[in-house]
Amino acid sequence: MENLDGTILTTAAPSIARDLGTTSTAVGLAVTAFLLTVAVLIPVSGWLTDRFGAKRVFAVAIALFTVASILCALSSTLPMLVGFRVLQGVGGALMVPVGRLAVLRVTPKDRLIQAIALLTWPALAAPIIAPFLGGIITQFASWHWIFLINVPLGIAAFIVALRIVPDFAADAVPPLDWLGLSLSCVGLAALLVAASLVTGIGFEPLWFAVSLAVGVTLLGLAVRHLLRTTHPFVDLRSLRVETFRLANAGGSVYRLTISAVPFLLPLLFQDAFGWTPVEAGSMVLFLFAGNLAIKPATTWMLRRFGFRLVLVSSNAVGVLCMVAMAFLTADTSIIVMALLLFLSGVARSVGFTAYNTITFADVEPADMSRANTLNSTLQQAASGFGVAVGAILLSAGFSLEPGSGGGVLLPYQFAFVGIAVLTLFPTIEAWLLSRAAGHSVIGAR
Repeated sequence: MENLDGTILTTAAPSIARDLGTTSTAVGLAVTAFLLTVAVLIPVSGWLTDRFGAKRVFAVAIALFTVASILCALSSTLPMLVGFRVLQGVGGALMVPVGRLAVLRVTPKDRLIQAIALLTWPALAAPIIAPFLGGIITQFASWHWIFLINVPLGIAAFIVALRIVPDFAADAVPPLDWLGLSLSCVGLAALLVAASLVTGIGFEPLWFAVSLAVGVTLLGLAVRHLLRTTHPFVDLRSLRVETFRLANAGGSVYRLTISAVPFLLPLLFQDAFGWTPVEAGSMVLFLFAGNLAIKPATTWMLRRFGFRLVLVSSNAVGVLCMVAMAFLTADTSIIVMALLLFLSGVARSVGFTAYNTITFADVEPADMSRANTLNSTLQQAASGFGVAVGAILLSAGFSLEPGSGGGVLLPYQFAFVGIAVLTLFPTIEAWLLSRAAGHSVIGAR
């Protein structure tokens, strides 16, 4: 449920916008709000589990997610939808990490690889079926059912969780870093407000500037606090390791731009090309088909060519694909579109695998727990900001002079070229990476 709800709204955005009297880009805030809430509260899930027990936290998370899904379906305005998506994100942030922890705590060592593989598949499959499923639900029912289908699933999961999830908790739990958590939450909320002022109907420069300044200031204070306090809710000191810093600096920008693509494509297909939600969702499937198709070869590529060459190549191909997407029109051959999206998915998959593999290459075992928490938080935040950046670039494209000659496609051309330019940053950072970086985990020659 959590993995599906992270991306399923993208195909339904135009339909939601029509019902709520807003723009498709503004609906992207509902996606961003969910993903950022999950990102901020992931570190808190471990503390709550240790404090109150896995069974209790997991069951409450499922109930909260299910109730929030009902409230999302009942939303009549965009602010209501965004607010209830935040509530849904709270449940999602606790559901997945706590459920994973419960499984790993009781799994024997000889079955650990099998357990992790089973836990990983929902995250791999959800982005593939979400656009298509969202299109089918929107076209043949209504967007409200995207949330209502969670209700029977949530009830079943709640009953099963009470029966099978082990109830463990820690004896000694350090105090929660409320100050760091509060600064981060309010800072991200301020940035979300700033994004809403750009992507919504009408633009208020003064309020945008105030919201942006508040968000940047509070996040700066949060970073300062997290580097100084004894028990930060998320530990930033792992960023001192070169390979970990690469995976979470340039890697975060990479995830940000890559996450913008499956948000922009359904809007291009529906709002600019006039396609149905099912047609748009079906085409986006090729992006994620490429993602899965190359998976078996990614480990071999890393061992054969090393991290530096693989990262530079995947980033470069991704940039070229984004630029090519800017030239798509309603008259472009369906085969050409499918091949372009498939190639983009291949580059996306190789890049993701490389960044995920190099992340912990040089992290000491004693620091693995805090590094894992920080990595999960930054990955989720990058995905959320990716949708926001895509929406902001698209809104900026719509504000360009009509005389520019781009017509209805100009905003999308501006957005795709914009994220392509942003992707140059991780490409350059990967090029500057030492040739031997990460070889300890792949044995590259």
